[in-house]
Amino acid sequence: MKVVCIGNALVDKVCLLPNDDILREENLPKGSMQLINSEESKRLKTRLEELKSEIATGGSAANTANGIANLGVSTTYIGMVGNDELGDFYEKDMRENNISTHIFRSPDMATGLALALVSKDGERTFATHLGAAVTLSADNINETLLEGYDYLHIEGYLISNNELFNKIIDCAKKCGVKISIDLASYNVVEENLEYLKTVCKGVEIIFANEDEARAFTQKDAEAALDEIAEYANIAVVKIGAKGSLIKHNGQKMRIEETKRNKIDTTGAGDMYAGGFLAGLCKGEDLTKCGKLGSILAGNVIEIMGTKMDAQRWTKIEEEIAEL
Repeated sequence: MKVVCIGNALVDKVCLLPNDDILREENLPKGSMQLINSEESKRLKTRLEELKSEIATGGSAANTANGIANLGVSTTYIGMVGNDELGDFYEKDMRENNISTHIFRSPDMATGLALALVSKDGERTFATHLGAAVTLSADNINETLLEGYDYLHIEGYLISNNELFNKIIDCAKKCGVKISIDLASYNVVEENLEYLKTVCKGVEIIFANEDEARAFTQKDAEAALDEIAEYANIAVVKIGAKGSLIKHNGQKMRIEETKRNKIDTTGAGDMYAGGFLAGLCKGEDLTKCGKLGSILAGNVIEIMGTKMDAQRWTKIEEEIAEL
């Protein structure tokens, strides 16, 4: 089994906030993803320089690819970076995590940067300058690129480029690849609701957290799950510390979450999708897939950022072995 992930290739700068004042001052709704321009990115980056921070490759689909690959499933990532040092760093990091790539290079735009602002309660808010990532276009995508894969995982952040999103979905369907979509962020869903409901019809999997599910359906988690299941073969609603809900063929499953030491929720949803998709590729039942997703998500929130070291992955393997 093989998975291909497509998304905005971004370098994450994860910063721990002493309080939420900066979110209010910068008009950044807590828990959202806001797009900012190059000048705003530079200014905000300067303002955040004194805070504790880490830098790592990121982007929602890239984080999911990292989770899948680290569970031993063949994984490829498609994205666009700049022809710069951060672009080199991005490709190198992918290779080191056993992820094969189709990385395109923009000749005149810098690699995108996502400033992940982590509140005291672990909630993350993104101020993202897409940079070169935004130049990934329908022209970059063709059937040859997607042939031979079992699953395509696409992040909802790409939804704003309707032509690109349509091309990805169309090529995947023609290649017989099962489509997995992560709804990405509640404000992205709100801004693209009608289009999103059109392209989600008939996909294999939809992943959403409570806020995204509510934005998609105007309903709370349980009822939202039922409606999302009308679009996808497998519907997943992540409900934070309460675990996750799964629905398939009329059957509902609840996956309980174990208590974790929450430090930073950045990448939790992405890692959940990674564990879930890896489970599907290994032929596990949906309950086991949900548990794998929870284990990955539960571990990534115990660290700062989204990149877990070898010791952490060993811990994950031990947790999986106990299932």
